[in-house]
Amino acid sequence: MNIKAVLLFFLFYSFITSAQETFTKIDLVLVDKSSRKMHLIQNHRIIKTYKIGLGANPKGHKKYEGDKRTPEGRYTLDFINESSRFYRSMRINYPNQQDIAQAKRAGLNPGGQIMIHGQKNGRNPYRYKNTDWTNGCIAITNKEMDEFLFFVKIGTPIDIQW
Repeated sequence: MNIKAVLLFFLFYSFITSAQETFTKIDLVLVDKSSRKMHLIQNHRIIKTYKIGLGANPKGHKKYEGDKRTPEGRYTLDFINESSRFYRSMRINYPNQQDIAQAKRAGLNPGGQIMIHGQKNGRNPYRYKNTDWTNGCIAITNKEMDEFLFFVKIGTPIDIQW
């Protein structure tokens, strides 16, 4: 192999690696509950949009365990569960200190384990498409969950709003 070929190979390799890193660096996950959409944001631009299913009582901020609401506000994605009952999942760090204090003042349990996840294992994935069926989580298809986990890393902020 001559020196030009080696240089060309390394130039091409570094270009591809840099492009992959840039494309997969998602800065923010933005959830618009009212339109049932979740956007992956990079440098203030929408890179990808998913149609989502929410909790069965989606309007308003989650206040307590069992209210079937998806929380609203700024959180962080903090854990990946590869053995989820809902295919694969990534946890939203709900409840935060404010959520805990609000629930405590009301004498309620704020709940927890709010996830972005795929479809329930062993169920027909199309049965739940375009419906609000979770207990407060954000649901996408299994194929979309694979893609989501490829692009979104632990530590990524998530804004959830109505």
